[in-house]
Amino acid sequence: MKLKSHVSALALASASLAGLAGAAQAWSLEEAAKPYAGTELEVLFLDRPGYNAAIQMLPDFEAATGIKVNHTTVPYENALGEQVRDFVAGGDLDIALIDLVWIGNFAENGWLVPSETFINNPELADPALDMADFFPLVLDAFGSWNGVNYGLPFDNYSGLLFYNRCMLEAAGFDKPPATWQEVMDTYGPALTKDGKYAYALQSKRNETQSADSFARFLWPFGGSFLNAEFRSNLNSPESQAGLQFRQDLMQFMPEGIVAWDHAETVNALAQGDVAFITEWSAFYSTLKSPETSTIADCLGVAPEPAGPAGRRPALGGFSLAVASQADAAEQAAAWLFIQWVTSAANAGRYLELGGVPARQSAYADPALAEQFTFIPALVESWQEGVPEFRPRFAEWPAITEIVQEYGTRMMLGEISVEEGAREIGTQMEAVLEDAGYYSGAKPLAQ
Repeated sequence: MKLKSHVSALALASASLAGLAGAAQAWSLEEAAKPYAGTELEVLFLDRPGYNAAIQMLPDFEAATGIKVNHTTVPYENALGEQVRDFVAGGDLDIALIDLVWIGNFAENGWLVPSETFINNPELADPALDMADFFPLVLDAFGSWNGVNYGLPFDNYSGLLFYNRCMLEAAGFDKPPATWQEVMDTYGPALTKDGKYAYALQSKRNETQSADSFARFLWPFGGSFLNAEFRSNLNSPESQAGLQFRQDLMQFMPEGIVAWDHAETVNALAQGDVAFITEWSAFYSTLKSPETSTIADCLGVAPEPAGPAGRRPALGGFSLAVASQADAAEQAAAWLFIQWVTSAANAGRYLELGGVPARQSAYADPALAEQFTFIPALVESWQEGVPEFRPRFAEWPAITEIVQEYGTRMMLGEISVEEGAREIGTQMEAVLEDAGYYSGAKPLAQ
C-alpha cells in the first residue's frame, strides 16, 4: 500500500479555529484548502471525453489548492472490480467513481460518506454549490440511495441518435428516423448496401451488452427487467417484442456486432461505415472533431427513436463520492475536488472540453445549444424523466453477468429470445431471493 500524505491533528484543529474566526468572511476554495495543501488523492478515471476534460482542468485545481489528484485510467469493464477490491482491502482510493447501478452496492457496504457530512460543514461547503441546479433525475439516479445523497453527478449521459446527415440525404431522407419501426421498415433496407450498414448497436459481452444493447430495447417497447413484485418481466409480451425486434434489426448491422463496444461503434459512424448509432451524449466531441471523425460536417443529433411505448432513451453516467476509507484530511480534500469539478462555475468549461455536465444552468444559454447540437435532445430526456434502464440495487453486479451471457447468446442465435429471457429471469430471481427481497428482509424498491 502506498504512503499517503496526512495532515496532522494540529493542522486540522487549526483549520477549525480558523474557520470559526473567519466565519464572517467570504468562502473561497483557496482558503478552504489551505489546511490540506500537500494532500494527495487517488481516483479511477475512464478513457472517455468527460474524464479527459477533467484531466485538462486539474492543473487549475491543484494550483489553487495545493491538493494533488492522482488519476489512474482504466477500461470501464475493470472499474467496478478494481474499486471493490480496493475498498474491501482498505486500500488507496479516496474518491469513488460510481455508475448508477453500483451505488446500492457501494452505499450498503459503507464505502461512501454521505454528502451532508460536507454540505453541513461551512468550512468545506461552497455557498454556490446549489444542489437544486443539478437535473433532479440525474442527481437522484447517480448520487442517491434510499433517500441519502452520496455523490455529485459527473460525466453524465443520455442516449442519443447520432447520424450521418449526408449519408441519409444521399439515400433520399431529409430527416433521421423518429421511430424504431421506421428503422426496420424504411431506413434499414435503404441504407444497408454496398458494404455500408444502416445501424450499429454496441453489444460486447460486458456491461455494454446489458445496458447499451439488451436494456435499450426493453423500455421503448413497454418491457422491463422486473415487475412491481420484483419478479422477472422479461417474458412479458412487451419485453419479448423488444428483444425480438433487436434480433430482427441485426440484419441491418455489421457482421460481428456482438463483439463491438463503444469504440468500434462510434468509429464506424465516424468513418462513414454506418448511417446512425444510438450512443451516449459523451461521444459527441469525438464525432464532431475533424481529427477523429470524417463526418464532422455531416453529423446530426436527435433523440433516440420511439417505440410502441414512446420515446425511452437510455440513461447512464457516473457520480463522484468521498470514500469512507480515506482519512479525515483526505475526505475533506476529496470533497473540495468533487465540489469544484462538478460546480456550476466550471460546467461551461467542462462542456467546452468535451464533458457532459449535469448542471441545468450550463444549458440555459441558447448560443451553447447552437454550438453543441446534442444539447436540446439531452435536456429533453433529462427533463421528462426517462426510466432507469437497469435496476438500481446492490445485486446488479451479479445480475448483469447473467444478462451479458444470455443476451449475447440470443444475438448469436445460440438460444431463442424466449428461452434466453426465461433463463435470465430464473437466475435473476434466484439472486434476488438469496438477497432477501422475497422474504421481506429487503424492500422491493430502493
